[in-house]
Amino acid sequence: MAESSSQLPPEKKRRMTSQAEFTHDSSCILSEEQFMCSVCLDVLTDPVSTPCGHNFCRTCLTHYWDNTPRCLCPLCKETFTRRPELKINTTLREVVDHFKKKSSLDKPDVLCDACTGVKFMAVKSCLDCAVTFCKSHLEPHNNVPKLKKHKLINPVNNLEDYICQKHERPLELFCREDKMCVCQFCTETDHKTHNTVPIEDESREKKTQLGKTQSEVQKMIQDRLKKIKEIKHSLELGKKSTEKEIADSIEVFTALIRAIERSQAELLQVMEEKQKAAERRAEGLIKDLEQEITDLKRRDTELEQLSHTEDHLHLLQMYPALSSPPHTKNWTDISTDTDLSIKTASTVLSQLQKNLNKKLNLTINIKFGEAVCTELKRSQQYSVDVTLDPDTAHPRLILCNDGKQVSYGDGIQNLPDYPKRFDRYPVVLGTEGFSSGKFYYEVQVKGKTYWDVGVARESINRKGQYTLSPQNGCWIVCLRKGNEYKACAGPTVILFLKEKPQTVGVFVDYEEGLVSFYDVEARSHIYSFTGQSFAEKIYPYFSPFTSVKGTNSAPLIISRIFKT
Repeated sequence: MAESSSQLPPEKKRRMTSQAEFTHDSSCILSEEQFMCSVCLDVLTDPVSTPCGHNFCRTCLTHYWDNTPRCLCPLCKETFTRRPELKINTTLREVVDHFKKKSSLDKPDVLCDACTGVKFMAVKSCLDCAVTFCKSHLEPHNNVPKLKKHKLINPVNNLEDYICQKHERPLELFCREDKMCVCQFCTETDHKTHNTVPIEDESREKKTQLGKTQSEVQKMIQDRLKKIKEIKHSLELGKKSTEKEIADSIEVFTALIRAIERSQAELLQVMEEKQKAAERRAEGLIKDLEQEITDLKRRDTELEQLSHTEDHLHLLQMYPALSSPPHTKNWTDISTDTDLSIKTASTVLSQLQKNLNKKLNLTINIKFGEAVCTELKRSQQYSVDVTLDPDTAHPRLILCNDGKQVSYGDGIQNLPDYPKRFDRYPVVLGTEGFSSGKFYYEVQVKGKTYWDVGVARESINRKGQYTLSPQNGCWIVCLRKGNEYKACAGPTVILFLKEKPQTVGVFVDYEEGLVSFYDVEARSHIYSFTGQSFAEKIYPYFSPFTSVKGTNSAPLIISRIFKT
């Protein structure tokens, strides 16, 4: 009874596993030559092994020994004293069968040229004979000495491509001058003085070059996979940011609704209390009025009786007390509290609205500030190292050696008049331009009363006058007269900033057509150009403006940004 795998000893299980792995993977490691029988020159069929370690088809080896006087190895010629008993190498047969299946998928079917009637599958093509042979018709090439010298290759349908059409000889050499395969006769005629090498040598060299190209292609693939990963990561960050902004917006509006509900409840409570107070006061007034009416009715009855009495003494005695109306309240100046309640409610409502507005403004400002802060942090992830291009700088501008600072000089420098140099306005551009993606940079403007910062397209007019506007190829925010901030949007947009920026951040999304400006220290938004269309490279744009009698002499300084 066969052993189950769970009952096998560990060492035997390990050998079985290794054998299975070898059977599965060997066809990917070994070449066709290692599966070839040296007798029939074809892939092994029912492989058997000789004591010297060589493998042959069982039929080929049996037929060979039947037709030789001595029992020897067809390959190394080692002689055996007695004929070995041949047993099929089952492991090797599995590997060979797997290799044959794989090879049959990779190679097209090639039929024997020598067969008549039903054609058998070819096993080799002879370049000297210019014929493709099956196993049977290839037999003379294995036995006839003259034919053994012929050059055999794996069977191909387009055999004429491997033979020189001019000399009908195998293409065995490669001409490096003419970059073509040639035969031996070609090297004695048209290619006599050319540098020719065996095609095997040229093939090895080309394989080496292809390997290098393949490495470059694989690197390009990896770079693009990395870029896909970065895009997906950026998209995921954007998604999370959007989700947070949505949540923050919901929180703001939820707070708004709750504040309105609370204010409404407070207003209703105040109005109800005022109404109840008015009702209590009215009830007291009515009670007092009813009491006075009762007293007045009693007085009226007494007066009626005295006016008809004949008791003169009683009349004279009561007259002092009844001769004038009783003392009562002056009801002329007394009114109900209805109008007063309405006015009070209106006052309370107005106050509640003011309180509500304060709360909402505070909440919205906080949330808006958080959103801007998040947006700025996201923009800073696209920070680039900007340096100033001296070949674009106006002759009056002074650039530091590191290309990070620019200021207005006292005189005009003697500089080459390059086509890309600005000659009218004190402007300098960044060295590197951008034609895709996103980028961000920061520039310090501390201590200045005039400056221009932004981006400009490559074709901006550098000679003569131009107006700062997107129509003229620049997207600029500027400062004038120390406190006038403007966006040069054509027409100009006046900017009302709570604080004076010390460092300005500039973010560009090329595909989205977006240019945004930020006050870095205040973490606040300054201005955005949206819906723009960029059709060429755009460059960072700087102008420290002019300096008059020492004013506005501070430089513009490009900040070094450390990503977090």
